[in-house]
Amino acid sequence: MGRDAQIAASLLAEAGIPSKTAPNLQAFIDALDEDTAFAIITEEALRSSDLRQISSWLEAQPSWSDLPFIILTHRGGGPERNPAAARVLETLGNVSFIERPFHATTFVSVARSALRGRRRQYEARLRMEALDEGERRLQTALEAGRLGAWELDLATNALTTSPTCRAVFGFDPEEGFTYEQLLERIHPDDVERMKAAVKATIETGADYAIEYRTIRPDGSTHWAEIRAQLYRDRTGKAVKMVGVSSDITARMRSEEHQRQLNEVLEERVAERTAELHEAHAVVMAEVAQREHAEEQLRQAQKMEAIGQLTGGVAHDFNNLLMAVLANLELLRKHTGDNPNAIRLIDGALQGARRGASLTQRLLAFARRQDLHIGSVDLGGLVRGMDDLMKRSVGTGVVIETAIPDGLDPVLADSNQLELALLNLVVNARDAMPDGGTIRIALTERDRPHRDDELAPGRYGVLSVTDQGHGMDEETLQKAIEPFFSTKELGKGTGLGLSMIHGLALQLKGGLRLVSAPGKGTTAELWVPVSKQAPAQPNEPAPSPQGRNSGPKRILLVDDDFLIAMSSVDMLADLGHEVVEAHSGKDALERLKQDGPIDLLITDYSMPGMNGGELAKAARALFPDLPILIASGYSELPAELGFEVARLGKPYTQQQLALEISKVLDTA
Repeated sequence: MGRDAQIAASLLAEAGIPSKTAPNLQAFIDALDEDTAFAIITEEALRSSDLRQISSWLEAQPSWSDLPFIILTHRGGGPERNPAAARVLETLGNVSFIERPFHATTFVSVARSALRGRRRQYEARLRMEALDEGERRLQTALEAGRLGAWELDLATNALTTSPTCRAVFGFDPEEGFTYEQLLERIHPDDVERMKAAVKATIETGADYAIEYRTIRPDGSTHWAEIRAQLYRDRTGKAVKMVGVSSDITARMRSEEHQRQLNEVLEERVAERTAELHEAHAVVMAEVAQREHAEEQLRQAQKMEAIGQLTGGVAHDFNNLLMAVLANLELLRKHTGDNPNAIRLIDGALQGARRGASLTQRLLAFARRQDLHIGSVDLGGLVRGMDDLMKRSVGTGVVIETAIPDGLDPVLADSNQLELALLNLVVNARDAMPDGGTIRIALTERDRPHRDDELAPGRYGVLSVTDQGHGMDEETLQKAIEPFFSTKELGKGTGLGLSMIHGLALQLKGGLRLVSAPGKGTTAELWVPVSKQAPAQPNEPAPSPQGRNSGPKRILLVDDDFLIAMSSVDMLADLGHEVVEAHSGKDALERLKQDGPIDLLITDYSMPGMNGGELAKAARALFPDLPILIASGYSELPAELGFEVARLGKPYTQQQLALEISKVLDTA
């Protein structure tokens, strides 16, 4: 205060110690807080002042704090020289006296000493706070894990426990709990085991871990799990055990319940094992059946993959044949009477038609050929092919037929059935190079349950049996695979049986082969029986010259420029005006902008917008517009919601003209 305060502040500033001055004792007390490093006050300021307020502040300090005071005095600091110093020491506690006049070095030295002491107090505060935080975290973890903490003094057997620990042994949290009381609460059968474990930990230092039963005051039995470690002093002497305890009654009851369930389960397993021994033969039969089914599935997946590839190739080949046949047909019309040109064109047409027949076999194998399914008199079909089959096999082979009366019609495509029968007969002929007899038989059979490819129902069965060399089991398994053939190189495509198999699947039937080396082969084509009467022979196809056969304005849509060009030429040759488009989007723009259109002819398989989608969009714009969809596939979108005429690829100019006439006549 006064001049002393100014001098002290100046000296502290020179020493790099910031300070504040107070004009009076009250201001001095108000400025005190935990961040005050030390306080400097003159003896005169304390001599006649009431020190109770400052004494109260000092008493309220935290446990780590003992604020250093530096007292400036005229008579030294000892009570023997300054009796008033005893009052100051009693009130302030941590006091250093500096007698005036003082040397600056002495003052700064005492100030720094007080500052160092205060810093040590701050370090103690940090350590205490860290310990408090660690203790709080430990307590939180113990409470979260429902663990009770305890310590056992090995010298006195004094037991210190937490409330949770006392609760584990059935004591109230506020009750006292001694080591003797703990032993009394342990089940009599477990006490010796517990004492032995404690002794082993003390002697060996091994961790203490034990589970035992406790008896509560109400007589109920509970389970406790105890874990602890041995604590030694600096000399290595065992001093105490420190550990945790938890109530594991619920877990032990659950384990006991699980043991009981296991015992029941073991009994049931034993009973079931006896039953399984009795049913072993049945199980083995089921395993064999499953393996057979898995083999069939693998075969079906392989055939499906080949079928998808084959169908795509056949579709693209169909498009190529479409352009070839169309251009050859138009070229044939404009050749005149040149016999060499006619012969060459006819040869090319014949080759292209054979290619078209091959694509039909490929599509049949892939189950994508166009079928016209209806009720077919299977007996009449076989009789009608008698002459054709005899001419096909030659004079060295005899054909016998067994056709009972009263057979129900089958649901099939008559043209495809004829082709399949002819293929089977030719295969039978090729299997008998030295001649023999081919037996064709018709029967009806019922399938009460699903068997391989066949659903339950009634089937008409067409069988063709030869007396040829037959096939072994390995060859028989491959017989229906595409491009597999037992014939000499160049004598067969390997598609005959695969085509028939694909046709059978499309008709929801099946193809079965039975053969053995030296015993010939029997091929059975199973076709579902139809509930309708066979269709009557069709009327002769109407001439393309109908009431709507005059020149029309036709919009032709095909994404393949080669096919589009040949189709446009055929239409123009028929006298029609053709508007050409190469996508569904382009076609819709032509419908909107190029004036009235009499007929829309579109390919089905196009990128972006297929023919079915184009047909729907076109009908939305012009509800009465006649539409003809051309495709090599049999599938058309079922979601169109209206009937659409269809033209199979590849088609001739005559077929094109006929379909146009039909569509326009029914429009």
